[in-house]
Amino acid sequence: MNRYSAFLLGCGQSLLYGSIVVVIKATISINCSERIRVLIVYHGGHCVIEKPEIRISKNKKDFGHGFYCTELQAQADKWAKRFDTPIVSVYEYTLSTALDLLKYDTITDEWLDFIVDCRNGIPHEHAIVEGAMANDQVWNYIADFVSGVLTREQFWVLAKFKHPTHQLAFCTSPALNCLKYLKSYEVRI
Repeated sequence: MNRYSAFLLGCGQSLLYGSIVVVIKATISINCSERIRVLIVYHGGHCVIEKPEIRISKNKKDFGHGFYCTELQAQADKWAKRFDTPIVSVYEYTLSTALDLLKYDTITDEWLDFIVDCRNGIPHEHAIVEGAMANDQVWNYIADFVSGVLTREQFWVLAKFKHPTHQLAFCTSPALNCLKYLKSYEVRI
């Protein structure tokens, strides 16, 4: 199977590509012979964001600087509820094979090391990074691991997620071009 085989799959089908399982949420046709993977993603915040941008802040995030979204609508709703005016912006994300996508399908030692580097301000060159979130509790475990309070093995015992999480960090301007604004809605509290 080559890298273009994924584009021949239809909506709802899945593909095992190496160790990555990709679920096709939607497809669009180009010239009646090619298909491109399209996902609906959500960004939870305090305002409508029709034109996403990358903002450099002092707060270090799991996957570094970027515009963060998720495939999980409930998670975006939760992100938005942190604000007085909880707004979720909805986008169509068209995967570009021309961009460097780093994807973590599960939490692994590599995922942990990447998050530690990003949270310590070490930049990376990836256009898009996708994987599980290190929520506040997990981040406390990561901090304890970095400071030597926990061993790697102790970290993994404590860090098992109780529910699925997901995040996509769009880290470059070309990555942001993969997003098409669809709509926004206010989350009811």
